[in-house]
Amino acid sequence: MTSAFQFTLDGQCGSARVGRLATPRGTIKTPAFMPIGTQAAVKAMFPDAVRETGDDIILGNTYHLMLRPGPERMARLGGLHAFMNWLGPILTDSGGFQVMSLSKLRQISEEGVTFQSHVDGSRHLLTPERAVEIQCQLGSDIQMVLDECTAYPVGEREAQESMELSMRWARRARDAFARRPDALQFGIVQGSVFENLRKRSTEWLLDIGFDGYAIGGLAVGEGPQMTRQVLDWGTPILPDDRPRYLMGVGKPADIVAAVRQGVDMFDCVLPTRSGRHGQAFTRDGPLNLRNAGFAEDQDPIDAECRCPACRHYSRAYLHHLFRVGEYLGPMLLTWHNLQFYQDLIHEIRASIAHGTFDDFQFLSGERWTSGTGGL
Repeated sequence: MTSAFQFTLDGQCGSARVGRLATPRGTIKTPAFMPIGTQAAVKAMFPDAVRETGDDIILGNTYHLMLRPGPERMARLGGLHAFMNWLGPILTDSGGFQVMSLSKLRQISEEGVTFQSHVDGSRHLLTPERAVEIQCQLGSDIQMVLDECTAYPVGEREAQESMELSMRWARRARDAFARRPDALQFGIVQGSVFENLRKRSTEWLLDIGFDGYAIGGLAVGEGPQMTRQVLDWGTPILPDDRPRYLMGVGKPADIVAAVRQGVDMFDCVLPTRSGRHGQAFTRDGPLNLRNAGFAEDQDPIDAECRCPACRHYSRAYLHHLFRVGEYLGPMLLTWHNLQFYQDLIHEIRASIAHGTFDDFQFLSGERWTSGTGGL
């Protein structure tokens, strides 16, 4: 880890950890949840509003930004931070997952992945080196290596070939990154749901040496029980002195469970996507504010929440906004959901620091353990 960056563990309760990742653009308190800023914006939110929720870091999407507006243009405009007016740290993914899930006519080779843009059909070659170059042009503080996100379900032989290709790409990405003084680079553990492959992948990445380690290839349909099993295998063998990042997770109960297994960083589209579609998160479970039962409900979404939606508006008003299609509805509900996530993370950190995380009780009610997620 470069001298301008420092990861410090401040406490532990069982396997759960609380710490700080210091960067030149600010300190990231861990555990941390990163809102998704797909196309240089956290949907329906001003950057200052994101910061007001207590968030330290956001995630930018390399695939989308390489297509529009393009990394060269972004560099000429001063980089991603200046472009979107976010002064805090930014983590950028490599684009590998979006190439798998969004692009057309994808062809993978040793060199990299050739794909057709879902936007205009243009063809692109993304190599491990080009993914590093793009993220440098964006000016991100934490970069992810290019990997192949193995589909699920998959046979062990195919998963092994995919993992080994990702590890060879990881070596090339590290060489291209050359331990830059102005950014960190995280390696990504692959291997699908196979314990031996996950362990080999981790050993490979440790041999290369990265500033942090991500657990990739999950949240792709394997189910919560298998996710927990993979974390049981994979998290304890990651270095104690490096951040651990579980990619694409998750639901509130999933985050609590993964923190118990030693994970430090999370990202997910769920709070913003749900907010745009009328679903609010509360300590007692999610609420669908489009439902007619809220038409005359004068209570706030969550009496314990400090967001503007809960301080100033009723469930009935939010129900009305969604029923008539007013933009204010998604804006207020997205703010609430991001506040909910940051409050959850804040209380997790406090509980670990005080040694009481074994009895952590932020989420209550059956609806957080039956059908709405949870490892």
